[in-house]
Amino acid sequence: MLVELRRLARGALTEARWHAALLALPPKVAMFQARARRLAWRHRDMFSLTSVTRPADLRTLLALARGRRRVVELGTATGWTAISLALADPGRTVVSYDVAHRPEPERYLRLAGAGARGRIRLEVRDAAEGPADRAPVDLLYIDSSHERAPTIAQVHAWRPVLGPGAVVIFDDYTHPDYPGVREAVDELGLAGERRGTLFVHTVV
Repeated sequence: MLVELRRLARGALTEARWHAALLALPPKVAMFQARARRLAWRHRDMFSLTSVTRPADLRTLLALARGRRRVVELGTATGWTAISLALADPGRTVVSYDVAHRPEPERYLRLAGAGARGRIRLEVRDAAEGPADRAPVDLLYIDSSHERAPTIAQVHAWRPVLGPGAVVIFDDYTHPDYPGVREAVDELGLAGERRGTLFVHTVV
């Protein structure tokens, strides 16, 4: 009984901290994230609960995306990040690529509202094949395989649509379970800076 009470207390504390961290996000994004998390718990969607971008990293990502109208995400997963990027700027379009179709994004897209939903496009496509069109990209967020070779291939494939001033952001750059991200950045010889768990490179 005592063990169970401690487990419940730890879970409640984790949820309280997570929701407190949402206060640093734009109101529309924070509201969506809170609703999405409640929906995930209701559906016992542990994939979404454990794989979403952490609020602190999402705050950094949204700050880096400020003023950037065309954003591409490699690695859709739950769709929460793509939706948050669209909600943060009513003039922004977001295209998110993943190698496989998953049911989760459609569930959470219903929470985004028609305005944001119309500015989000989901592509089932290997990101290493490059973009489906040649439209310039202002920000490329790489959160896919986390392995060295695929990450390098993705950067090479997307370079043609990244003009001067475009930003490339690598998720989990400091994560000990995903050394391939740092290895890819090092092998590509990319200059940039660490922002939390992210690595940020600006194209010159």
